[in-house]
Amino acid sequence: MVEPVYSPLLAYPKAWTPGTDGLVRGEAIRVDIASEADIEKYRGKLNGMFVMTQPEREVEAHFTPDATRYTDEELAGIALIPEPGQRRRFMRRPGGFPSRALRRKINEFYVSEGVAAVLDPSRGEDGTIFVSSGGDRAEDAPPVPPQVTVAVEHYNRICRILDKKIKVTLEMEIQADFLSQDMNDYNILAEIPGTDKKDELVMLGGHFDSWHAGTGATDNAAGCAVAMEALRILKAAGFKPRRTIRIALWGGEEEGLLGSQAYVSEHFASRPSPPDNLERYSEEYMKWMRAQMQTPPTLKPEYNKLSAYWNYDNGTGKIRGIYLQGNEEVRPIFEAWLAPFKDMGATTLTIRNTSGTDHQSFDRVGLPGFQFIQDPIDYGTRTHHSNMDVYDRIQRGDIMQSAVIMASFVYHTAMRDKILPRKPMPAPRSQPER
Repeated sequence: MVEPVYSPLLAYPKAWTPGTDGLVRGEAIRVDIASEADIEKYRGKLNGMFVMTQPEREVEAHFTPDATRYTDEELAGIALIPEPGQRRRFMRRPGGFPSRALRRKINEFYVSEGVAAVLDPSRGEDGTIFVSSGGDRAEDAPPVPPQVTVAVEHYNRICRILDKKIKVTLEMEIQADFLSQDMNDYNILAEIPGTDKKDELVMLGGHFDSWHAGTGATDNAAGCAVAMEALRILKAAGFKPRRTIRIALWGGEEEGLLGSQAYVSEHFASRPSPPDNLERYSEEYMKWMRAQMQTPPTLKPEYNKLSAYWNYDNGTGKIRGIYLQGNEEVRPIFEAWLAPFKDMGATTLTIRNTSGTDHQSFDRVGLPGFQFIQDPIDYGTRTHHSNMDVYDRIQRGDIMQSAVIMASFVYHTAMRDKILPRKPMPAPRSQPER
């Protein structure tokens, strides 16, 4: 901010949005577009301006710690079977979000107007900025304006000045390029060969890609480090697994589990890819997706060779148990495997599913894919997709505990006489997951 007074701003560009053409300076303006009709109120008025899309957000004092561990009572609640029909609740800002079609029209309008950048406030506080995407990753995606998420305290200050009818001038240079030389993403794979059951497989891993505001320490360098250390422990101990143990550090997880889905599709079970002429998330695209969910996947020869996939991707917190993903048959097996780690706090098994990470790519086609229950620490309050997702937020002792438990579970999976029990193939869904 250079007028009415000078003040540096904490802000980060959104993913897949362009940079500015060098240093740009312009006035800030509050814009409220809730329908196509609202667009006309601003036509011809936004050239070179910094558009602020939301009102001032109230920031309250914190009276609870940012970082927490699960209590015994909370773990007991996680272990309970959820109420039938219970749905996950999502937080929505007042007024909700514009539809996808309206967002596209708004972006087209901003681009045609030649706005300097579009600003919104972070949901984080105290300098923590959670940054999302503002554009489409496709190479041929329609253009969008530069978009920036600003620390809420700084954003609010600008709003208050504007409310007093005082002009605010901002100056910004965003250095961002869409790199299209290589549009592929990559998985990193390594393995310890098995012995008498070497054609069968145990997998473990996390995702190697990360969000851009930080360095991806808790999301998910932590998971990659735990998986790598688990293999180092097994190698150092001189174990000779019966089944081949394969580590996978996935690419493209943040864009929708792309790396693990591609691997599962290539090796275990596949569904057709969407036709190239369908625009992602268009009505025709969603109709095609719904049709695919009505048919079972095509199974590959390796489908019956995988015993289990073990995943670690919920921050830096130590392991407290396992989500069974609806597979009740593995409960007594996992109870026995967890027993030695009671003193480390890992005791909880829950029939519940958990989502949002790479074990789902396996689970969706009926393969045993599991994510560990981890202490939340400050994953949701500070580090997940934020500028604070850096090395300093890693809890060394938690990572060491997790690696030991991961190594033990992988070893037991590789050594037992039979592969782990499987639940039935998922029934066809009427709606695609979002």
